Amino acid sequence: MASLQDIRRRIRSVKSTQKITSAMNMVATSRLRRAKEAATSNKPYADKTAEVVREIASNATDFSHPLLEIHESGKKLILVIASDKGLAGAYSSNVCKAAMNQVEDKSNTELVTVGRKSRVFFKHRNYDIVKDYTGMSERPKYEHAQMIARYLMDRFTEGGVKEIEMLYTRFVSAINCVPEVVKLLPFTAEKSDEKSEESSGLKAEYIYEPSAEAVLSHLLPQYLVTVIYAAMLQSAASELSSRMNAMSNATDNAGELIETLNLHYNKVRQAKITNEITEIVGGAEALK
Repeated sequence: MASLQDIRRRIRSVKSTQKITSAMNMVATSRLRRAKEAATSNKPYADKTAEVVREIASNATDFSHPLLEIHESGKKLILVIASDKGLAGAYSSNVCKAAMNQVEDKSNTELVTVGRKSRVFFKHRNYDIVKDYTGMSERPKYEHAQMIARYLMDRFTEGGVKEIEMLYTRFVSAINCVPEVVKLLPFTAEKSDEKSEESSGLKAEYIYEPSAEAVLSHLLPQYLVTVIYAAMLQSAASELSSRMNAMSNATDNAGELIETLNLHYNKVRQAKITNEITEIVGGAEALK
């Protein structure tokens, strides 16, 4: 049986841990508000950019661009966006496992990782990591997305890569985040649903100057940067919400453990007092 001193030491240790998890919970909560606002405000712009680029691509007939070329051979490149830090529950492992499901042939797949956790995850499993970025998961900037997009476009246009996919975590709510797969390159224009357009009575019409081809040539790289930046903002909000929930649960669990240890401490203390009284009474009876 543990001594009273051991139990007191354990209680102090748990209380110290509880203070740390409580502080981390408050920090994540304060940062989540700003990250959520950034992701929410950026989403309409990213969605509209994607819609406009697809509309232009569908109208640009007989148009060739390096980002539109379909490569018959080459490796598959996957961009994985995770976190730099831990203590965020299953946030990083979920997106990394989702990325593993996209790997058909390990020897024919290359990875570009964003975040230290994704780099460590795939490095320990002997995946081919051709590029990694760290120090930007919680507070991504537009310049970070430009840097990543520029590297991906260079790899695709140089040849040797037939397709590029991106894995990130889409922020749904403070308690729900979903790993999501997005095909980046080669860019394909999805045909709009004519029935839905007819039922809504709305159909966008664009006038292109100087031409649809010239506009698309300028917008395609910009589109790729926009999509990556939106994914990084969504991932940042998801990371902070996961950390907030993990630290909140850890703080609650620490409180329950402290209550259990206090109860155990009182039982041990009471048993010790009872044993001492029994010994005193037994000694008094022996002196009679």
